[in-house]
Amino acid sequence: MDPDSVLLERRAGVAVITLNDPDRRNALTLTSSARLAERIAECEADEEIGAVVVTGAPPAFCAGADLTALGAAHETGLRSIYAGFLAVARCSLPTIAAVGGAAVGAGLNLALACDVRLAGPLARFDARFLQLGLHPGGGMTWMLQRIVGPQTAMAMTVLGQKADAATAERTGLTLRTVDGDHDALVAAAVELAGPAAAAPRELVLSTKHTLRTTATLTEHAEAVEIELVAQLESMTRPAFTELLAAMREKISRSR
Repeated sequence: MDPDSVLLERRAGVAVITLNDPDRRNALTLTSSARLAERIAECEADEEIGAVVVTGAPPAFCAGADLTALGAAHETGLRSIYAGFLAVARCSLPTIAAVGGAAVGAGLNLALACDVRLAGPLARFDARFLQLGLHPGGGMTWMLQRIVGPQTAMAMTVLGQKADAATAERTGLTLRTVDGDHDALVAAAVELAGPAAAAPRELVLSTKHTLRTTATLTEHAEAVEIELVAQLESMTRPAFTELLAAMREKISRSR
């Protein structure tokens, strides 16, 4: 397994994971997908990492699954291709996709698997499964509908509509578009991740877990009770005592 197919860099508590096969537009192979899953596990095990940025070496974000691997794949092979972006989807840390070029097929899945997406000016989001005579996979229909709604999801999956950076921002597929080159895009993603990296790690993990849980609820009252348990637990942590004292001191000095 080539360790350079997926790079990991640490920037002040933020991990930057880069798909690094630009000649093949960062297409996911069985090797790179497994390596991506390993990198995510490495980040989750590292107490110094508080958030993860996922990107691809220019010019693409990820051109989807390698067609050679895809053509030969059956169930086991497909699940192996899914493994990388599903590891991102299951990641306990906050995840941000920095999409600077094409995110196609499984590459779109990788972007959707992240909690937040930033786009560069040349970003393009393209499902493309039907154009290959292939049914969407990896949970794409579920992820896409939750983010952009059923109408835009239908347009992208069945009607072949692509989303450029402006369309992606307008439909809520991305948080915003970052002007500039790839380095500026990644820097913006790292900056966005900064507050999570600076916060108490156990609190960040707990809050993301709660967001996932309350997203499945239909009643406000249920969310209140779930959050109450987590909030009370957070008040027993040393970080709460320390940060509350610091805030009180700051208010006292400003008077």
